[in-house]
Amino acid sequence: MDRLKIYVGSILLPVVVGVVVGGLTSQFIGYNDLVKPLWAPPGFLFPIVWTILYVLMGVSFGILESNSLLTKEIESVYYVQLVVNALWPVFFFVFEVRFFALIWIVLLAMLIFTMIKRFYQKNRVAGLLQIPYFVWVIFATFLNYAIFVLN
Repeated sequence: MDRLKIYVGSILLPVVVGVVVGGLTSQFIGYNDLVKPLWAPPGFLFPIVWTILYVLMGVSFGILESNSLLTKEIESVYYVQLVVNALWPVFFFVFEVRFFALIWIVLLAMLIFTMIKRFYQKNRVAGLLQIPYFVWVIFATFLNYAIFVLN
C-alpha cells in the first residue's frame, strides 16, 4: 500500500501542475491563430501528449522514491525542471515573449537531459521513461523557433 501511495502521489503532482497551468493559461492560448509550419501538430494533440508525459514523469519519480533512490540533487533537478516546464506556456502564450520562451525551453531541455542522466544512474527504467519527454521537448523547441520566426 505504501508503494501505491508513492506512485499515486508522484503521478498526481506533475499531472496536477499541468492541469493548473493549462487552466490558468487556457484563455491566453491562441495556438490556432498563430502562423505555424506545415509540420505543426493540431492543437488537440498537446493535452494528450502532455498528460502521457506527466504520467511517465511521475512513474519515473515514483520508481526512485519507492526504492529509496532519491537524492537531494535528483529531487532538485526534478522539481526545478517541473517549475521551468510550468512557466514555459506563461512566457509563450500569456506574455507572448516567444524568443525568451525559446531560450527557456532550451533550458528545460538541458534540465531534462540532466534529469535523465541522474535517474538512469539510479534506475535504468526510471531514466529511460523520460526519453519521450526529452524528444517531445526537443520537437517543441523547433516548433517554438518556427513560430517565433513566422510570427
